[in-house]
Amino acid sequence: MNYKNITRIAMWSGPRNISTAMMRSFENREDTLVIDEPFYAYYLNKTGLNHPLREKVIASQSINWDEIVSQLNGEIPKEKTIFYQKHMVHHILSFDKIGWVKNFKNCLLIRHPKQVIVSYSKKSKINSINDLGFVKQVELFEQIKNLTGSYPAVIDSKDILLDPKLYLSKLCNYFDISFSEDMLSWPIGQRTSDGIWGSHWYKNVINSNGFIPYKEPEESIHQEDMQFYQDSIEHYNYLSSYKL
Repeated sequence: MNYKNITRIAMWSGPRNISTAMMRSFENREDTLVIDEPFYAYYLNKTGLNHPLREKVIASQSINWDEIVSQLNGEIPKEKTIFYQKHMVHHILSFDKIGWVKNFKNCLLIRHPKQVIVSYSKKSKINSINDLGFVKQVELFEQIKNLTGSYPAVIDSKDILLDPKLYLSKLCNYFDISFSEDMLSWPIGQRTSDGIWGSHWYKNVINSNGFIPYKEPEESIHQEDMQFYQDSIEHYNYLSSYKL
């Protein structure tokens, strides 16, 4: 398939967002191929961070930057016309070689820091603000503007959960693709497209068959994580001012 006939979507999220539910939503379209966090093994290998299932993650994916970029720009099955790529923005350690996104449809998926921090701390220790992705999202936001002349789309997970059809329709309009009702629900269970880390991180989405209605978290941020919140909120507010 000719490159120009493929819509390549790069969805740039931080952790503990609805990024996997969004991947499910797009994967349920007949015309869409998805890929799950293709730079995760690269990131773990480069940083040496001890994430859950670290060695299995590294063994499951390429750790070569050029190979990964080639895959993201490569052929997809002929019956597919959309290539949806779920990315964790903090997996990109440097934006010096990010020019390959220039011809992609880019979007930043954001979530309020309180919700991210409460959710993340249940699964893993927060080592630094970089684990949460907000700083990197702002950096990428500006970098895409420099590369393309315009800012990427920004969409807030709260808005999607409050009105999935409305905001998915807005997103599809931005991507210049048709909205499909198939995006609103999906079969329960795991997918072969899920990263091997899904057994640790994806319990909620594996047991879901659609977007779970929004509700405010009842838990509070632990005192030891309050500095991460204070350091993140200004970045979130900045990006939120551009959201769809």
